[in-house]
Amino acid sequence: MTTTLTPRGMRNNNPLNIRHSASRWQGARVEQTDKAFVQFVSMAMGYRAAWRTLETYHKRFEAKRLPFTPRNIIYRWAPPEENDSEAYLRTVCRLANLAGNAPLVRPSRAHDRMDREKLINLLAAMTCVENGVKMEEVDVAAVREGYRKAFRSSTTLPSNPYEHTCLNSA
Repeated sequence: MTTTLTPRGMRNNNPLNIRHSASRWQGARVEQTDKAFVQFVSMAMGYRAAWRTLETYHKRFEAKRLPFTPRNIIYRWAPPEENDSEAYLRTVCRLANLAGNAPLVRPSRAHDRMDREKLINLLAAMTCVENGVKMEEVDVAAVREGYRKAFRSSTTLPSNPYEHTCLNSA
């Protein structure tokens, strides 16, 4: 990081600032000293949690027949009751070079490299908004490693997206 004060999400290895909940996150630190946000053992594990959250969003959107788009993701992640969701969306879309209403592929089924890159750029841009950092400061290797950990993939996903295992759905 080039900044003198490391943002909270980066200190916690939780670049998307996932809050404490009933979920028992794989890779969470044993000792949690931040009362609001989960602390992870590595940045890759923080991104793993973000990937698993996006996968859950997809399932919920699908059940409600909502498209899996940057707009719907951001409005769920950073709801208007707590955030300026529209400004968040504009910034993420600009940084990730995505259209707000462009459909995205389900994370666990992103077999195509271009589909994965869109999702990787989305998470990198969300990291920028959550932490006030620049795109070049985002550890894209950790985003990719988080993806591999979330879906148990070395370079590509298994042919059956349900082959991956994890501590729980979180």
